[in-house]
Formats: sequence, structure tokens, C-alpha cells
Amino acid sequence: MDTLSYKTISANKATVNKEWLLVDAEGETLGRLSSKVANLLRGKHKPSFTPHVDCGDNVVIINAEKVALSGNKWAEKTYLRYTGYPGGQRSTTAIQLLEKNPASIVERAVKGMLPKNRLGAALFRNLKVYAGSEHGQEAQKPKVVNVKDLK
Repeated sequence: MDTLSYKTISANKATVNKEWLLVDAEGETLGRLSSKVANLLRGKHKPSFTPHVDCGDNVVIINAEKVALSGNKWAEKTYLRYTGYPGGQRSTTAIQLLEKNPASIVERAVKGMLPKNRLGAALFRNLKVYAGSEHGQEAQKPKVVNVKDLK
């Protein structure tokens, strides 16, 4: 038996096949949507997944303003940031953040589910989030993906 024919195939930047995917966030729960989008960005749904390579797809999310949160999270969930000065910790509730920048709620949730290193930063650049139903990636012809069909 020829053991050289059983080599493990490892994807690299030249051999990876990236697609454009379109996800509609209307009525979707924020955490469930974010975890599935993070898997699409990471490439874990592909048989050629390699942990240290950006082998995921480019994802466009529309209708981010219509995402759902369960319970009292709209009023009680807080987002923290720090200005860099003493006493400079600022907090914002989810409803305030939705009014100010609806896309950032989905962006923050997805970014938290990606690796915290240079690969995670590169993967996050493959995500485009839009508050409304219009997006600027028509030229890429994104394939529509139903998030409920993904496991």
C-alpha cells in the first residue's frame, strides 16, 4: 500500500474558494444569527476548513435594525467602552445603540465570536452589515442563505 497517497490537504490563501453570501437578519435572534454567521466567516462549514487560514466566505447582512432580542435585553443589556481616561468607562443600552447605529449591534456580536488574534481581525473584514435592506455588494452577486437552514 502506498502511504504517500494519503497526505493531509491543508488549504492556503491560493487554494481557498471564497463566495459572497447574503443573510437577512429580519426577525432573527441576535446570538443565534451571530454564531451562524461567525461559522460562515470562519469557514467551518467547508470540508477544506483549516484552523489557521482565512478559508471562510464573505458575508453581507441586511436588515440589522430588525434583529430580535429575547426578554428585557433591549433595556437591560449594556455595552461598555472605555475612553482611555480615568473614570472614562461609558455604558450604553441595546435600545440606545439601536437608535444610534443599528449595524453595530450585529457587528459586536459577531466580532465577539471570532478568534481574538490577527486571523480574527482578517475574518471580521469579510463581514458587511447594513441596517436596511439595501446593500452595496450587488456587483459580487451574493448567494442568499437562510440562517435557519444552517446547523
